[in-house]
Amino acid sequence: MHDVVIVGAGPVGLFLACELGLAGCSVLVLEREPEPHSPRKANPLGMRGLSAGSVEAFYRRGMLHPLLAASGVDDDPGANPDADEPPPPRAVGHFAGMMLDPAKVDVAALPFRLAGPALEGVMTSLEAVEAVLSERAAKLGVEVRRGVTVSAVTQDDEIVVARAGEHAYAARWLVGCDGGRSAVRGLAGFDFAGTEPQFTGYAVHATIADPEKLRPGFTLTPAGIYLRTPLAGHIGMMDFDGGAFDRAQQPTRDHIQAVLRRLSGTDVTLSAVHLASSFTDRAMQTTTYRQGRVLLAGDAAHIHSPLGGQGLNLGIGDAMNLGWKLAAAVHGHAPDGLVDTYTHERHPIGARVLDWSRAQVAVMRPGSHAPAIQELIRDLMGTRDGTTYVFERMSGLSNRHDLGSDQPLVGRNAPDLRLADGTRLGDLMPDGRGVALDFSTDRSLRGPATGWRSRIRYVAGPARNDLGSGAVLVRPDGIVAWAGDRDPDRAAFERAAGRWFGGPAA
Repeated sequence: MHDVVIVGAGPVGLFLACELGLAGCSVLVLEREPEPHSPRKANPLGMRGLSAGSVEAFYRRGMLHPLLAASGVDDDPGANPDADEPPPPRAVGHFAGMMLDPAKVDVAALPFRLAGPALEGVMTSLEAVEAVLSERAAKLGVEVRRGVTVSAVTQDDEIVVARAGEHAYAARWLVGCDGGRSAVRGLAGFDFAGTEPQFTGYAVHATIADPEKLRPGFTLTPAGIYLRTPLAGHIGMMDFDGGAFDRAQQPTRDHIQAVLRRLSGTDVTLSAVHLASSFTDRAMQTTTYRQGRVLLAGDAAHIHSPLGGQGLNLGIGDAMNLGWKLAAAVHGHAPDGLVDTYTHERHPIGARVLDWSRAQVAVMRPGSHAPAIQELIRDLMGTRDGTTYVFERMSGLSNRHDLGSDQPLVGRNAPDLRLADGTRLGDLMPDGRGVALDFSTDRSLRGPATGWRSRIRYVAGPARNDLGSGAVLVRPDGIVAWAGDRDPDRAAFERAAGRWFGGPAA
């Protein structure tokens, strides 16, 4: 019997497997597809954008350079990570197909942002991400079995069993990371609620006979929206047909060309379609992320349109949040209710992303009022405050987990705090432990490495920028669990540490 069985060997399942393997858990990953490689995972259809928060997750686990190499990125995404002040972002993306100007981001208004190696997002592909995570999982002893389709899930108070044909896979915990059409979600009885689609979207790699007829970038039209990317023959389309073209249908060249002509208002010709996939903006979320010993992460727990590139990033955040908590439960030192904080913390973040997706669809939807609404949004996004707000939402900087504290840093993704000797927070986290940074002159939080203290790394010394704090406790997922003032309260620190890492220090 394994400690954890994960269903789904995509980026979210593999990242979670790496987190559990790093913590010394025995992990089995079951994947329906028999082969890891697929043309749809490579560029251009597999192209994905990782936000700075997701890149930081790779950085904190020592996987940043392999990720950059696999993604074809020559240097670190953070410009001059040794600078005392963070630079403006180099790219901020779009809202509803309307591009933003990165020069208009008010860096000083961004919450707790420090320069660091993982300050910027990265354009990558599913193929690259899975390759990096698969290699890491293998080194950590994670077993991946392919060509396995789970057909039943049963559980009691002690174990959960996933059945596939004649085989039964037992574990203490089961996590469904098996995508938007998750088998685990249905078999375990999760409620899935939300809104129905407004459009059918298409991602296409084609040979375009007359590409000059299509404008580069996003183009909003009276019929919908199309996107021509810098990659030759890569086209995106969103056709507001109520989601009528189901993903079960394979879009033909004639169908794709007809949709593109209608959306673009041109007679553009597609000589050939090499790859194509369809999707919708259906926005659904499970009411809880846990049913007994079964949990969900990534698209298995929430689906939405790919507008803004939030899906993969949301799933990686789920994996980071869940991994250390599930490992603590496996090893028997999880405080009461720790696993349940996964739903409590991540469900609101997921709901917020779904609403962000819905808002973009509402702005894009064709109709007599659409041009007026779009012009209003353009005007708002053209302001410094508007651009900064959208960047905060898209980058995840505005996300804050509810940890029950009014301290403004608590619940946020920790900035890459740096000690005077050059040591960064990210340098201290590859082993997956929590970190206590003590900037106080009397090292007031120091103590013997017993009990919960053995599960955190204590580091003392002055900081180059302490953001006004005398000490900071960071969870293994990079979330700030507690922050003290210039004269930190040892008793408050120990209460916070006990809450997250289990029991008294000794």
